[in-house]
Amino acid sequence: MRVTRWQWRYFQALAALLVAAGEACAQDRRAATRSIVVSIPDRKLALIEDGRPVRIYPVAVGAARTPSPAGRYTVIERMSHPTWYGPHQVVPPGSRNPLGPRWIGLSRRGYGIHGTSNPRSIGHAASHGCIRMQNADVQELFGLVAVGDPVELVAERTDEVVRIFGGAE
Repeated sequence: MRVTRWQWRYFQALAALLVAAGEACAQDRRAATRSIVVSIPDRKLALIEDGRPVRIYPVAVGAARTPSPAGRYTVIERMSHPTWYGPHQVVPPGSRNPLGPRWIGLSRRGYGIHGTSNPRSIGHAASHGCIRMQNADVQELFGLVAVGDPVELVAERTDEVVRIFGGAE
């Protein structure tokens, strides 16, 4: 197959644009250190940039029988329009999907931050251990985090948690 001069120039321009976009994203990532902190008792999630909370969202956390696992994790995957695989059931993307429109997978197998098909659960201990968010909130967060970002799920209200989320210890 023969490539025309116009096609070659188009390819070069597209490649240059993609390289520039990648460099801009890399500079943006270096410019701000991002992490996520989830206060299990407060049922809130904070996006932290350079040590300061820049967004705080209400969330649902694990129910008493299936608690959210406190600890330090990492974002290992980001998925738009996930499919949910449950016991003897598969739910494709859509309004009935328990994961909602986005999945942010954590380094603890089977756990993540995701949307919901049950928005009334937000603010409660209602999940199987994952962190549920309103669908609009998880879509916003999805666009702000990257694979490799640290995530901390905190089970107790420490001075640091109070600093981030407010309220008395």
